[in-house]
Amino acid sequence: MNRFWFLFKSTAVRLSALYILLFAICAATLVFYVTAMSERLLTNQIREAVQQEVDQVQRAYDAGGMNLLLRTMERRARQPGANLYIIAGPSGDILAGNVASVQPGVLDEEGWTSLPFMYQRYADSGLSRRHMAVANIFVLDNGLRLLIGRDLGEPEAFRGLVRQALMIALAIMGLGAIIIWFGIGRNALKRIDRMSDASKKIMAGDLSQRLPVGGSGDEFDRLSVSLNTMLGRIEKLNEGLRQVSDNIAHDLKTPLTRLRNKATDALDTADAEVRRTALEGIISESDQLIRTFNALLMISRVEAGSVAAEMSPVDLTAIVADSAELYEPVADDAGLALTSSIEPDIEVQGNRELIGQAIFNLIDNAIKYSSDAEGHGDIALKLLRRADGICLSIADRGLGVPAEKREDVLKRFVRLDESRSKPGTGLGLSLVEAVMELHGGKLELSDTDAQHQEKRGLTVSMIFPVK
Repeated sequence: MNRFWFLFKSTAVRLSALYILLFAICAATLVFYVTAMSERLLTNQIREAVQQEVDQVQRAYDAGGMNLLLRTMERRARQPGANLYIIAGPSGDILAGNVASVQPGVLDEEGWTSLPFMYQRYADSGLSRRHMAVANIFVLDNGLRLLIGRDLGEPEAFRGLVRQALMIALAIMGLGAIIIWFGIGRNALKRIDRMSDASKKIMAGDLSQRLPVGGSGDEFDRLSVSLNTMLGRIEKLNEGLRQVSDNIAHDLKTPLTRLRNKATDALDTADAEVRRTALEGIISESDQLIRTFNALLMISRVEAGSVAAEMSPVDLTAIVADSAELYEPVADDAGLALTSSIEPDIEVQGNRELIGQAIFNLIDNAIKYSSDAEGHGDIALKLLRRADGICLSIADRGLGVPAEKREDVLKRFVRLDESRSKPGTGLGLSLVEAVMELHGGKLELSDTDAQHQEKRGLTVSMIFPVK
């Protein structure tokens, strides 16, 4: 019983019960309506048939008098399935006909009987069997009463058959609805139980858990998919937060220690020039820390989607051209050749500042890591349309990144051993990846020259979706 009442706590089961109740009401109304309409139709047909008999008998009486009337009634009374024929005296006594007796008081009226009446046939054994009929009674000129009626046996049987068929159909449909109801309710409860179990594990701290998806594409599946997407996002943010905390504890400990040591040295020395040099170093270290925290703040804002509302049509062609023009002197000073191949009139939906910052980071990385030992190299900047979207790529001729480490370099504060001698925080690619996720695109890393083993170079591609 408790299980039964618990079943009714489900919204799906309550809605199913409501639908079954409405269905039962509609079905019952349909049964009575069809029965009533069938009865009315049969009654009208009976009245028309009896009225035709009355008209024919009346014409026979008018044409041949009482003799022709009796012969006509006798002939019709002998036919199979004949109507009821009675000739009665003014007092109601039956003088002739094919009926043994009728319900008392029937022959006292004139016109159509208001209600069906009982009668007995001559063939009924012991006059114990009774039948129902309707009739039209009229009075002849000589005072005799003539009753012409119709037995209701066949219409009653047909009406009962219709009602029985409808009731059986109603019972079958009701039983099927109840079975389906309990099946749906039980299945819904099982799915809710599975979702509840997964939710308990998630609330316990296991964010790797996901709500079950049955594959039917119904409301439960759509809800599970949406919640699983949200859980994946939360898990990624939590993982990023954990990584940031760990990386801050490890990677920022060294510059903070240097900062403290320089401050201590400045306090311990009396030489003004040494103190000034120490203070300048402290300022430099502080600026680097500020840039690091600004980058972290920017990545957090982008991953949280707080700048998503600032999306607008952006002329990507103009941004890439401006970036190439801005960094060309910087590359030239580093002994590098910055070349660009830009298709015209390319627009994307996005945030101009974030896209520009991502391009600056990639060009800056390419300049920083692509020069060879003699200080020569080249950087290729390309913007073109591809089948899978709009591709902005920056290719260098540096040492490149091994395929097994490309996922690692996208994480915050991760820097390969070969790049630790270069200035930087290890946040540039993390910011670019966050910007691309915000814009619904993706970031791809590949070799510039896969055949060159020592300096394969790195090509970073920003793939924007087509509007």
